Amino acid sequence: MSKQILLYLSLIGINLIYACTAIFTKSASQHQFLSLSYILWLVGAVGVMGVYALLWQQVIKRMPIAEAYMFKGTSLIFVLLLSALIFGEAITLSNIIGAVVIIVGIVIYARA
Repeated sequence: MSKQILLYLSLIGINLIYACTAIFTKSASQHQFLSLSYILWLVGAVGVMGVYALLWQQVIKRMPIAEAYMFKGTSLIFVLLLSALIFGEAITLSNIIGAVVIIVGIVIYARA
């Protein structure tokens, strides 16, 4: 597997980690404000963001920042999918169209 493909796969994985912060914060919102469970979910979100930040820095050392940023949109797709799986949220036609636009944009940029 080429180094470039490995970096792209790493970016996708890193953005999955980033998407998990949305899951942690949504979980926190389902608990009473400043309760122990609320605080623990938020601490988890900050921890996940810390892991994401460390991994993100490692990737952008190895590739142009513009190229790395094109994958940021994948985190929105992951949030959509994780929200449906974990919280039972509906995926609408607008969500699907948005996800397709993101994927098409990444593919067009990557092939250019």
